[in-house]
Amino acid sequence: MQEEWVSKTGAKRVLVVFGGWAIGPEPFVHLAQDCDLLFVSDYRELDWTPKGLDAYEERILLAWSFGVAGYAHWQDGRADPFTRKIAVNGTLTPADRRMGIPPMIYSKTQNGLSAESFQSFVARVFDAPQPPLQIDIAARQAELAAVQSRATPGKVMFHRVWISTGDRIFPPANLDRAWAGQSSVIRYMTDAPHAPFDRFDRVEALWT
Repeated sequence: MQEEWVSKTGAKRVLVVFGGWAIGPEPFVHLAQDCDLLFVSDYRELDWTPKGLDAYEERILLAWSFGVAGYAHWQDGRADPFTRKIAVNGTLTPADRRMGIPPMIYSKTQNGLSAESFQSFVARVFDAPQPPLQIDIAARQAELAAVQSRATPGKVMFHRVWISTGDRIFPPANLDRAWAGQSSVIRYMTDAPHAPFDRFDRVEALWT
């Protein structure tokens, strides 16, 4: 796993983002108006050792897409450092016919990955064309293989679970099935894409 301190100003709280596959921290920067922002990514290995989180009065986890399962696997057997946890458009089983990305589509993404196919993927993530992004094809294929190879992690209780009804990466019906039984914490974003973060103006909006 890789970490990047996007902002570190000595604020009293920190937003820790477990990001999605091959998308950087840019969609989350506007949320951290009065908190520090730490971005965690790359789930080929689950070897992250957080440093300095104990200094914060409030530690907020935002797990998005593959970050949901990535966090759950990482958390298993470790003390929970977070005071609040939010999941957005992800499940504990990222490659799954009924509760994740259908394996046929997952394999097609992995085996056919190219600069062009990645740019099409990014457009689906945001439901709009995006500026060209760079990708390390071999590394991201290895990440897809690693994520798919893992067994289902233990359950994690989130304070809020967001589901976008317009998600073109995780089918919304699969997100519904994956979070069945936690209806009290689920909120829906009508017609929002897989990356819906422009609908939130600050970090508090994630749990209100």
